Amino acid sequence: MGTPLLWFAFNLFVLVALALDLGVFHRRPRKPGLREAALWSLAWITLSVMFGAGILRYSGHQKALEFFTGYLIEKSLSVDNLFIFLLIFRTFAIEERLQQRILAWGILGALIMRGALIALGTELIEHYSWVLYAFGAFLLYAGIRMLLTPKKNIHPENSYLFRFARRHLRVLTDYHGDTLFVRNAGRVFATPLFLVLLIVELADVTFALDSIPAVFGITRDPFIVYTSNVFAILGLRALYFLLAGVLERLRYLDQGLAFVLMYVGAKMLAEPWLHIPAQISLGVVAGILLISLVMSVLFPGNAKR
Repeated sequence: MGTPLLWFAFNLFVLVALALDLGVFHRRPRKPGLREAALWSLAWITLSVMFGAGILRYSGHQKALEFFTGYLIEKSLSVDNLFIFLLIFRTFAIEERLQQRILAWGILGALIMRGALIALGTELIEHYSWVLYAFGAFLLYAGIRMLLTPKKNIHPENSYLFRFARRHLRVLTDYHGDTLFVRNAGRVFATPLFLVLLIVELADVTFALDSIPAVFGITRDPFIVYTSNVFAILGLRALYFLLAGVLERLRYLDQGLAFVLMYVGAKMLAEPWLHIPAQISLGVVAGILLISLVMSVLFPGNAKR
């Protein structure tokens, strides 16, 4: 459904929204209050719903259902990703006022990288139909892996990217506010904040390897895949500050997301023999996530994931 004009208009909207968000409303690094984070989260969700309503109006209910299902999957996986971001910030003792700046740069990088991955996925699917079955098998495997091996003892400081950067870049030992690079004695040095940003970007690429094939399992329309990803990412920073205090209490979210990935993977593999309408997929995904949230509330356990 994405005409060149639609692609241009949507990307222009994204650039304007980011310019206003990062250059006007959140120009200086600080920790947003709970009320502010809630209002911004509501604003991004409202924009997403309005966009979906526009798709319904001009492209029909099928495309609208595909958009909302893709958006729901992406948003849910994003919430799970926020737990990793929280762990990264704690590991490197990032001040709360600086977390907003890291997330802002991370969102910009995520938009670029996901756009490239979606373009690559579209090209592969167009020329090699078997790629869809490879995506389905991968999602099935990823879901089973997530279900059987919950996140435990994650140490982002031991990642290959972090160790490589420490060995090959001139890195200072102290933070310098929200600065990523500083000049000292005529030489440019990276600050530890830059290494944290690298890890955040690497984490998002890893997450995208699950989430983008999952949306391709719902729709083959690259415009729907792209826009659902973008809208889920744009509200990620506000959602982080809104949910940071309760992320560890969502103890059954991983299991819910695992079943979502397995469902989408099985759906892709069974597509030649069984076509599942978009409205059923939306209901299944929403039902699984709702059950995982209710279970987290009813059985909080020790509040550790």
